[in-house]
Amino acid sequence: MAKPQIGYSMLYCLDEPFKSLLKRLRKVDVKHVELADEGLHTLNKRRAKKLNEIAQSCNLDFVVHAPWAGVNIATPSPALRRAVLKRLEQSIIIAGQLNCRLWLFHPGSRTGLSQFYPGKDWQLNLESVHTLLKLARREGVPIAIENTPEPFPSLMKSVGDFHNFYKDLNEDIGMVLDVAHANLNNQIQDFLKQFSEKIVHMHVSDNNGQSDLHLGIGYGNIDWENVAKAVNKADYGKLIMIESTDHVQESLQFLRELFV
Repeated sequence: MAKPQIGYSMLYCLDEPFKSLLKRLRKVDVKHVELADEGLHTLNKRRAKKLNEIAQSCNLDFVVHAPWAGVNIATPSPALRRAVLKRLEQSIIIAGQLNCRLWLFHPGSRTGLSQFYPGKDWQLNLESVHTLLKLARREGVPIAIENTPEPFPSLMKSVGDFHNFYKDLNEDIGMVLDVAHANLNNQIQDFLKQFSEKIVHMHVSDNNGQSDLHLGIGYGNIDWENVAKAVNKADYGKLIMIESTDHVQESLQFLRELFV
């Protein structure tokens, strides 16, 4: 049976300057770290060089989370969509310079214009994913798409959404299962059962089943024993990345004991 590898996202310190992130990275007690290409931690060539130096000296490997704030790959505005895809292309290029093991991104969302153009946002979402796959292949970067949470107007939140996506896309792309997001529509077990062959990366944090709170593991209502059983049954041996914004070390210990 495969055993998952545990790491954590630096999301918990996204409100700190980039220099603080670098200091924290020198002290992490995991090998696998997820970087957020967002806010104060927005990546560029100069920052990638510093990150590579730390990765080499501290034996780290990186996953890069694409920008998400205000990013909609299904926006109906051609000018905005070009700008969004250009920003994501820059992120993919930097991910390649970091030799990251994965670059992950969010699907598109409905807008106030969706009612006027039925099905258009879904089509644009697919077209954008095709574009991102082409860019990623050019840069030699593996990419995957994440299930997003209620109540936001994302196009891909449910198991049904992902079945439709894979049917319509007709391309091979991995899935990032965010367990906390799936908890908001009571579909954790369904995702793990129905997409065990597609899931290439997992995010974990806790919540109350109503909002995406990014709580420490065990501080919400997710049944982690059942999650672990389903993960083991799926023979998942890839990364499980803690995305809590508090109790990070406690969450790390919890998961290490859960997946002994």
